[in-house]
Amino acid sequence: MGILNTTKKILGKKIGMTQVFTPEGKMIAVTAIEAGPCLVMGLTEKNIKVAFTDVKENKIKKPQLGEFKKLNLSPKRYIRELRIADRENVKVGDEIKVDIFKEGDYVDVTGISIGKGFQGGMKRWHWMGTPMTHGSMSHRRVGSVGASSDPSRIFKGKTMAGHMGLDQVTVQNLKVVKVDLANNLLIVNGAVPGHANTLLEIRKAIKKLK
Repeated sequence: MGILNTTKKILGKKIGMTQVFTPEGKMIAVTAIEAGPCLVMGLTEKNIKVAFTDVKENKIKKPQLGEFKKLNLSPKRYIRELRIADRENVKVGDEIKVDIFKEGDYVDVTGISIGKGFQGGMKRWHWMGTPMTHGSMSHRRVGSVGASSDPSRIFKGKTMAGHMGLDQVTVQNLKVVKVDLANNLLIVNGAVPGHANTLLEIRKAIKKLK
């Protein structure tokens, strides 16, 4: 199996946050990500199909297991498609490893944010709320949401209580602080979406900080 270094996209799993010190002695908050290795399972017209994270055979569905056995690859938990420009340099069985990035690179990280259930407007939309004294009876309530006669409806996009979290979120321009190929670790400056073990897609930043 070859080692794929021609693309700047990889799947990873959030481990958690910690802190490191720069050579100047400044403390910065970082996130540790287990990035790759990802196995290339196939090629489509525009994408490559990759698999990530080892799993026991009895933990995945039989059709997926059959697909791995047909390709003579070890079974993986996650299967995703990544769009890359240089598909001609890719073949089934190649591995994408964390060393496609280096210290000083900037990356965009996409994942599912932490779910917070049904929340009121003050938590969900940061409403200021009404006075807590002077006879106020609606400290955290919605209040009026629309006129009765004109326009006789609530405008689309009105901020109200509802489900919060579990959204796909992309955090852009995170600086790579450290790359540990031996342990498949990518250390980035800042926070990434989701809780521990959240599946992430890491790619080269499309809008680099100046």
